[in-house]
Formats: sequence, C-alpha cells, structure tokens
Amino acid sequence: MSELDAVIRDLRDESAELDQYVQGLPEEQWRRATPAAGWTVAHQIAHLAWTDSVALLSASDPDAFAAEVAKAAADPEGFVDVGAAQGAALPPAELLARWRAGRERLHDVLVNAPAGTRFPWYGPPMSVASMATGRLMETWAHGQDVADALGITRTPTARLRQVVRIGVRARDYAFFVRGLKPPQEEFRVELVGPGGEFWAYGPEDAAQRVTGPALDFCLLATQRAHRADLALRAEGPDADAWLDIAQAFAGPAGEGRAPKGATGSGGAAGATGPGDAAGSAGPDAGRGGAAGPTGQGAPA
Repeated sequence: MSELDAVIRDLRDESAELDQYVQGLPEEQWRRATPAAGWTVAHQIAHLAWTDSVALLSASDPDAFAAEVAKAAADPEGFVDVGAAQGAALPPAELLARWRAGRERLHDVLVNAPAGTRFPWYGPPMSVASMATGRLMETWAHGQDVADALGITRTPTARLRQVVRIGVRARDYAFFVRGLKPPQEEFRVELVGPGGEFWAYGPEDAAQRVTGPALDFCLLATQRAHRADLALRAEGPDADAWLDIAQAFAGPAGEGRAPKGATGSGGAAGATGPGDAAGSAGPDAGRGGAAGPTGQGAPA
C-alpha cells in the first residue's frame, strides 16, 4: 500500500470511529458543551462537515471556492465559527447525514484524483496527500473534543503517526506565529506509538531532542492537553521552548488548555480549521488548520 493510500484509509477509519461516538445520541447530547469554548458536540461535527464541503468545492469548482476564500478574508476572526454555528442549528439526524455524505464524496475525490493533482486552498495549493493528512488531523482533534464531552476514553491507534508528522513539520510555524525566530538546527523527535512503534524524525545526532509517547505529542500539538499533564521530555533549551508553544494547526497562537485542576481562562483550544499538512496555512484567526511553514525535515 502506498503512503497516499494509507493516509486516505486512515482518514476514513478515523471518521468512522468518530461516527460511532455520535450515532444514536439523543438530541440533548448533541447540545452538550465540549472543551472548545462555545462549541457543542453539534458544532464539532458541523465544523468537520463544513470543512469537507469547502474541500469538495475546491476540487470541483475553483471559482466558487475562490469566493469562499474571499469571504474568509473578509471575516478572518469569525468565518469558521459561522460555518459551525449554521451546521449546529440543523436537526442532529440531518447534520449527521450531511457529514457522512460529504466525507464519502471527499473520499472518492481523493482516491480518484490523478497523480500530481493540487487543490486550491486558503494558502498555497495542496497535494492529495496534504489534503488527506490535514483532514485526518482535524478529525482526530475534534474527535478528542467530542470524546471528552461524552466521557469516552479513546483507544489510540497507529493513525496517530499522521498527526505526529504534521506536528513535527509545524515546528517553525509555532515560533513564527508568536513572533519568535525559529531555531536554526533540527531537533531529533523520538516517539513511541500506541503499539510500541518507534517513530523518529530529524538527525540522530541532533543536540536537542523531544521524546515520549506519540499520543501525548499529538494532544500537545493539537492543544488538547497541557504540557504539565503529559509525559513528554525535552533536551535542550529550544526543544524545551517548543513544547511550550507547539501547535499543529495554522492561524494565530492558540491559548491551549489549562493544566488539569487549574481554574480561570485559557482552558480550551479552539477548533482546527482549513490548512495544509505540507505547509499551507489557512486564513482563519485562532481556529487554524494543519501545519504552517515547515521547519523539520519530516517525510512529505
């Protein structure tokens, strides 16, 4: 199986797992608040359905998609929230059917796209692999929000590898978006997958490194958990600084979540939104998509 086939399969499987969480939910459960401030379970699913729909528009009608980009530029602070709110207002059965239909259509587009296809997006055009990887990262992250809201403990899978790759490649973006100069040297990142897999990025002899469970890295990079609650270890001052600001999504620096037991503001990451795992940042402010500019030499 090619790497592209693998990521498209992983996207489909990740979506199917999240689908199991929400199918058959009573209507009041769809209105349950999630850790993303102001977003219910319905908002989370509506956001995924909305992003699938704009991805399909990108593939089928570039002019119409360009109009969507113009709308985003006119309301960079709110266009993602608007799309989620519109979908969340639908009856749950209709929203679920819309999400299912859209993701199936997108799957067919990704599977059948000719070699070399690039989709217009909110930044530079995206390859098929980038589109699929970005959609997987977003589905996983919003799935975590839904699971947290419903009290579900998820079993991590090897699909986390796709999220890890985005997080590693977004290293420099995390510095750029905060007005900081990224480190010149690459880091070594060594993570242990859910089944004991060893996933490594960067030169073996790097002076600075990050190690720990892959799940914890994904939770950190998507800002679904605070560093203090995770078993990640940094060696070197720049690697240590990265773990304080890591984000796998585009857009402005997110607040992230507060440590467990903390009170006050800053307790929830916003939504992940349109973006490109290969380096194209989406335009939204605070609810970005996959990685921005890449700094680590992770496989494309």
